[in-house]
Amino acid sequence: MTTSTTRLTVAQALVRFLTAQYTERDGRRQRLIGATWGIFGHGNVAGLGQALVEYAGAMPFHQGRNEQAMVHAAVGYARQSNRLSAHAVTTSIGPGATNLVTGAALATVNHLPVLLLPGDVFAARPADPVLQQLEVPHAGDVSVNDTLRPVSRYFDRITRPEALIPGALAAMRVLTDPVETGAVTLALPQDVQAEAYDWPEEFFAERVWTVRRPGADPAELAEAVRAVRAARRPVVIAGGGVHHSRAEEALAEFAEATRIPVASTQAGKGSLRHDHPQDVGGVGHTGTATADELARTADLVIGVGTRYTDFTTASGTLFTHPDVRFLNLNIAPFDGHKLAGLPLVADARSGLSELTEALIVHGYEAADSYVTEYTEDKERWEQRVDACFEADEPDVRPTQPQVLGVLDALVDESDILVNAAGSLPGDLHRLWRTRSHDQYHLEYGYSCMGYEIPAAIGVKLAAPGRKVWALVGDGTYLMMPTEIVTAVQEGVAIKILLVQNHGYASIGGLSESVGGERFATAYRFTADDGTYTGAPLPVDLAANAASLGIRVLRAKTVRDLRAALAEARAADTPTCVYVETETSDTVSGAPPAQAWWDVPVAETATRSSAVKARELYERHVSTRRRHL
Repeated sequence: MTTSTTRLTVAQALVRFLTAQYTERDGRRQRLIGATWGIFGHGNVAGLGQALVEYAGAMPFHQGRNEQAMVHAAVGYARQSNRLSAHAVTTSIGPGATNLVTGAALATVNHLPVLLLPGDVFAARPADPVLQQLEVPHAGDVSVNDTLRPVSRYFDRITRPEALIPGALAAMRVLTDPVETGAVTLALPQDVQAEAYDWPEEFFAERVWTVRRPGADPAELAEAVRAVRAARRPVVIAGGGVHHSRAEEALAEFAEATRIPVASTQAGKGSLRHDHPQDVGGVGHTGTATADELARTADLVIGVGTRYTDFTTASGTLFTHPDVRFLNLNIAPFDGHKLAGLPLVADARSGLSELTEALIVHGYEAADSYVTEYTEDKERWEQRVDACFEADEPDVRPTQPQVLGVLDALVDESDILVNAAGSLPGDLHRLWRTRSHDQYHLEYGYSCMGYEIPAAIGVKLAAPGRKVWALVGDGTYLMMPTEIVTAVQEGVAIKILLVQNHGYASIGGLSESVGGERFATAYRFTADDGTYTGAPLPVDLAANAASLGIRVLRAKTVRDLRAALAEARAADTPTCVYVETETSDTVSGAPPAQAWWDVPVAETATRSSAVKARELYERHVSTRRRHL
């Protein structure tokens, strides 16, 4: 039998292949690779650049300004698409490729799919070295793209045309695997990209990758039911896996049937609406007093789709009940066994539905006294949130919580908030009242400064009818404002809330608490003693944003802010609201941390601040517990 072939370059074949890949879950089918982002240089312009022109009608393209930012945009798109659709990112060799590393790490840490297509040095080595090539005297087959290996869930260097076939198929397998997904890298030598080959037509046939929903093992499910039935003070910790699985309704049904309270990690916030009777808010170092007290006294912690990071566990100090046990519902066995827990390895939706059904049969539900306790505690916490949001004097500069309060009063369930780093994640986790399952988009697995603006573009591309806000502090804005140009160019109507507090507010507070005395965390002129304690820098971030083409609204007071945010929300073009916040200690801010976080303090020091910080640190460390 003769196999029909088509002669194309490697780059052309790859792009054509990508246009024919689909995912399917719950009977819904969508394109796997929805678009490609790119910045062109000599390492990809003649290969992938030409191929993207060749297939421009079939593969949408977005022009980026920074390679890391392009990955962030792709990650935002993938998360908003529930990991069922992703974007590809192509760069040249050299610095273009190495700029991908941070974005790749972010994607892999958060289990979010992105396809990276960096150019690579010549496979045939006709000239050695070429421009931007890293020479490694002891290894001729190493290039800068090897820096992507540890941050990629799959890596392949396509050194011959025919090697693309197994490499591309393996890449799709990993991108669509709910356990293994993350950054996937196909490094493409620039000569191989342009080389022609006779490709079998079957390679370009439409291919559907089914995203599975495995159910629980019967024995594990039975053990889980026994554990829940024996618990008197159970609490659920909802992680990002709830959202990835679209298990929010299943979680609500579980909570309503059992009356077990549900706390959430940063990635899991919004798993229940803020006003759901069983929702008790964020848990851990940035959590609410209600959720953290429940965690301290819980005899069973039911983790659903969580990795149990140190922010969630308060660095091993949060779960203090002497008989506490863990039940971990997770699609990844690696996470299912954490904290010596009982594993319930399954898709979050499937596992929750099975567990709910089994518990209903047994008539299990939490005691009335327990429900009354956490309900009253939640009401008290909500009163604290109201106090933080309240702004009695509309003609004064707002605090950061008051900024969030103004936004909270304005948005509805259609709005999406994107944030990643600085002091805002803590305030948002404790205070924000989430109205829909995907309103709260916090990237806190890697907590990467600079993520917010490009990720908001990706989110908006995935949800064009929604209002998408990038909440950005001055520190993270200065890291990566470049994609404002992309938003303006492509008419992606994101809304940027730019908060100016003159420095790294979050790390400044941490520095003070660990004896660092806020050294080099403020954006100020240096003083005679070498510290950054002079006047604030005369940097006009609003003018900077405007110079990139975005419309900017300046707000000096609470009253101004209300008007500016309302105007921005109604805008159909990219719009930025700039506000300088009040940071005086005399002004009410967000509640302090309700649980500890381990940042080691100098064991020896001469300055009293560090000595006192070490004493406090040792007291906290003494409460750490290993759950075995």
